[in-house]
Amino acid sequence: MTVEGVRELIEEFEAEAARDRDSEETPEVGIVMGSDSDLDTMYGAYEALSELGFAEVTDLEDPPEARFTFETYVVSAHRTPKLMDAYASTASDRGLDVIIAGAGGKSADLPNMTASLAYPVPVIGVPVQEKSVSSVIGMPTGAPLTAVDAGKSFNAALSAVQILAREHEELRNRLVEYHEGLQGEVAAVSRDLHESGTPGFRAQRDQ
Repeated sequence: MTVEGVRELIEEFEAEAARDRDSEETPEVGIVMGSDSDLDTMYGAYEALSELGFAEVTDLEDPPEARFTFETYVVSAHRTPKLMDAYASTASDRGLDVIIAGAGGKSADLPNMTASLAYPVPVIGVPVQEKSVSSVIGMPTGAPLTAVDAGKSFNAALSAVQILAREHEELRNRLVEYHEGLQGEVAAVSRDLHESGTPGFRAQRDQ
């Protein structure tokens, strides 16, 4: 992306922040990552939100009809600090209720800086690699940042929806249904294991 491209994105964030829109017309969740190389790890957040009925807002399609939506951007704390600043500092005015931020490497500063700039919008940090964990969770007292284990962007998205569910019963019901589905899957596997016996179950599973 050129410097001009960065400037255009910053202006878009600022323009969105200045618009007077109903909260139902803006994304509830923002997903940001430090590099597109983080996308495979952060894709779990996309999968979780999609499974719970959220739709992604993009420039290629008309606004989705889904009630709950999310947006996705690459925002580097080190290479595009002004872009990161604009994204985070306008988050509340743009209608975001929670941000999921992922970054890798030993200097995984995007979640931390986003949390500081977006405050009081809650930020859930995703260390893309094991070596990123200490950087992501190393916030001082008074500068909160929730974080999941390395690579667990799916869990980060579930946590984001849990936050939203406090105000939206529909989302609470979706979470309960999702959790009950997990319980049902475990019960089915347990029954199959017991009925088939360990050798038979292993052979059937590995086919």
